[in-house]
Amino acid sequence: MASSSSIAVRELPLFPLPEVVLFPGRPLPLHIFEFRYRIMMNTILESDRRFGVLMFNPVNGQVASVGCCAEIIHFQRLPDDRMKILTLGQQRFRVLEYVREKPYRVGLVEWIEDQPPEKDLRALGTEVEQLLRDVVRLSAKLTEREMELPDDLPTLPRELSYWVASNLYGVATEQQALLEMQDTAGRLEREAEILTSTRNHLAARTVLKDALE
Repeated sequence: MASSSSIAVRELPLFPLPEVVLFPGRPLPLHIFEFRYRIMMNTILESDRRFGVLMFNPVNGQVASVGCCAEIIHFQRLPDDRMKILTLGQQRFRVLEYVREKPYRVGLVEWIEDQPPEKDLRALGTEVEQLLRDVVRLSAKLTEREMELPDDLPTLPRELSYWVASNLYGVATEQQALLEMQDTAGRLEREAEILTSTRNHLAARTVLKDALE
């Protein structure tokens, strides 16, 4: 599959969210209360239930140009036409241009995919998974809380890379960089670096905690 296709271009309603990065296959619950987005959701529910999620950076006021399509899989209407929705990440996209700004943004987008891998990524995926398990184990020991990875943790390298990226907390700009990558190996390698650094930090804290007890 090509990295992007000029044929697969469509208009998509866009929903910028402060420091939120959605990845394919990952859930995103939302509480819709702004009038313009209530209009958006009511319109979407009458069509294909899809809209684009883009990360808004409140520090520099910039909206990312690469996002992820969200599909509404469940919704609940609340008083005053507010709405709770549960969405699931679908394809990634790049905004080519904005075609409308009001009452909400609509962009002309193209879908993007990872390049086909040039090597077998299973070993790299296994390394990332083991690092992830080490981080969870050390976090559980430090906090004295039970923590476990889900039984349905993805095993395919690309899907695993999305899962890991979506579960990095407090680093939206890093998540955005991972979302924009079109190289599964590069995404997994960067995640291995992040997880190794986190594991080493947690291991040092664990040693200190044990010494003080």
